[in-house]
Amino acid sequence: MIEIYFKTVRDTEFKRITDFRTGSWIYIKEAGLEDLNKIIEITGLDIADIRDSLDKYELPRIEHIADNIIFFVRHPGDHELGLYTETLTMILATTFVIAISPHRSEIIEQLIASNTPLGTTQKSKLILHILLKITQDYTNSIKRVRHSIIGSEQPTKPIDSNAILVLTKNEEILNQYLTSLVPMRNLLETMASGRYMNFYEKDLDLLEDLMISMRQSEDVCRVNIKSIRSLRDSYHIIFTNDVNRTIKLLTAVTIIFTIPTIVASIYGMNMALPFQNKAYAFPLVMGITVIASIVAVILFRRNRWL
Repeated sequence: MIEIYFKTVRDTEFKRITDFRTGSWIYIKEAGLEDLNKIIEITGLDIADIRDSLDKYELPRIEHIADNIIFFVRHPGDHELGLYTETLTMILATTFVIAISPHRSEIIEQLIASNTPLGTTQKSKLILHILLKITQDYTNSIKRVRHSIIGSEQPTKPIDSNAILVLTKNEEILNQYLTSLVPMRNLLETMASGRYMNFYEKDLDLLEDLMISMRQSEDVCRVNIKSIRSLRDSYHIIFTNDVNRTIKLLTAVTIIFTIPTIVASIYGMNMALPFQNKAYAFPLVMGITVIASIVAVILFRRNRWL
């Protein structure tokens, strides 16, 4: 679905229009091949140049084709099962700014709904603000994951398979974030080099802030991944110790009950046995069995098997 917006710096909100006006912002949500063919008509690009905008696994990069600059980026999202980042493609054309998303991009829609003083005619600044929103979204998402990890570290919280699943999921989320953040930082550094775009001084300051924020997000991701691995190793040790204690307990109980079983088995044989003709044979045998079992219990208690 193609939506076209126009806004000057004096307007308070983005106005939706119906024509491809110069200086407008074209937003394509839930994009398909028909939408890309329309973009080809107004930009002169080939379908091969922008087909990757529909690839849900596309990595961030920047390309300069003719008079168009194409930004392939990723931002946090969970529209795809097992995929925690989403593809977003931005095209800086000669007369338009185009945003293409295979899904509904919450970042783009939040920016459209905001009362930002930014105008659609400020093409480079609009691209930077979208990247700023993406950086902020990564920061907030990483904070949420970190909060979940801290919750798993509470000593009073029981450790079960669900806790391991939460850690595994959070680790996968952070790994996917990191896989996107590193090429995103490279993309920003390429933009700052001036090979593709020229920026005003204020825009360069914003771009530098974006690179710093992106590096910080990378570092926080790596730290949290290390925390998850350390916590998971601790869980593994705890689980192993619990299993060892259980095995010790079961072994001790088995040995204790084996003693009377052996005695009962021996005296159940059809052959001559000690004390079999004595009146006190039964209490004597039972007493010996009980004493042997008590001795075994004392020994296991000393060794902390019980």
